[in-house]
Amino acid sequence: MKTIPFRENPSLATSCGGARGRCSWRRPIRSAVRARLGRREASHAARGLAACLGATLVALSVAGRTPAADAFAQNRKLGRGVNILGYDRIWRSRDQARFQERYFGMLREAGFQSVRINLHPFRHMDPAQDHKLSDSWWSVLDWAVENALESELMLILDMHEFGAMGNEPEANKERFLAFWRQVAEHFREAPDRVLFEVLNEPSRRLTAELWQQYCREALNIIRQSNPTRTVIIGPAEYNAINGLAQLELPADDRNLIVTVHYYSPMDFTHQGASWAGRKDKTGVEWLGTDEEKAAVRRDFEKAQTWARERERPLLLGEFGVYDAAPIESRVRYLEFVARCAEEMGWSWAYWQFDSDFLLYFVERDSWNKPVLRALIPEEGAEP
Repeated sequence: MKTIPFRENPSLATSCGGARGRCSWRRPIRSAVRARLGRREASHAARGLAACLGATLVALSVAGRTPAADAFAQNRKLGRGVNILGYDRIWRSRDQARFQERYFGMLREAGFQSVRINLHPFRHMDPAQDHKLSDSWWSVLDWAVENALESELMLILDMHEFGAMGNEPEANKERFLAFWRQVAEHFREAPDRVLFEVLNEPSRRLTAELWQQYCREALNIIRQSNPTRTVIIGPAEYNAINGLAQLELPADDRNLIVTVHYYSPMDFTHQGASWAGRKDKTGVEWLGTDEEKAAVRRDFEKAQTWARERERPLLLGEFGVYDAAPIESRVRYLEFVARCAEEMGWSWAYWQFDSDFLLYFVERDSWNKPVLRALIPEEGAEP
């Protein structure tokens, strides 16, 4: 039987820690596949090279692919998640890191099942070398992926350059596609617990129509090297639920999860946030009245109807409340939104671990307990 070798990328040797560019998270995959192939070969010989079995084994070997994961099953495994690393100084220098290696295990122990890693790669690309990503950037990403997997977390690689893409989509299109050429190739042999998210919050000048074009091109690039990878795609208009009506997915690609973000009502969730034009608007409560809860349910049911009609799973990829909001209202809102998403069978990822909307106080080395308990009930039971 011919065994298709795992592909190596010599250019990544410094970032992956091996002379031949082998990332450590690939090694158990390689060993498992070889062991499985060895068992098949032994069985094949013991049965006297039975024709039908031999043909099947050869076909599987030549294809070199595992079956595509079921998108709904993948979404259930994502479960309760959190956004991490997006604005951490670790991307500038490892000695400036706020997020520590032990946090991966702490997240799993706290009851989280997945992390959404927010990636801002453009500043780490070399335009003189076809937008090649720097070795230092790969080093951080490989470290994060390896530790998430070792902590038994699902993980999403989220292309988070929505600002640049929204401001100048045409000027940044090649960088966007170059990112996916490199990342898809780099992680082509990664386990199915690694998911790709094509772009966070397409918006502004990246209109719904233009986003359809860019998204299809990026997905085609991903599928060339990752035909069975679960991919996450969201609508234009900042991944808003109302944007779903303009989102069209390839009907023949069923290994897709659709993501939406939810921060309604903005006057509550973004109070005190200067970048959202609400620096001086504070003291807004969310009391959990019947009217407030009904508004959330109406929005979620709209998304649920869209997803049910198209038979697509849903991820609530971001939701949260800025730190300036009254803590009692934050807790009420977060608990209600998280439980509503779970009741509808959605996975979710809280925004975010550090920086703002805090789930964890890095300086104090302690959880933001009210927020943690709103998201993960005291018993830590998985939904």
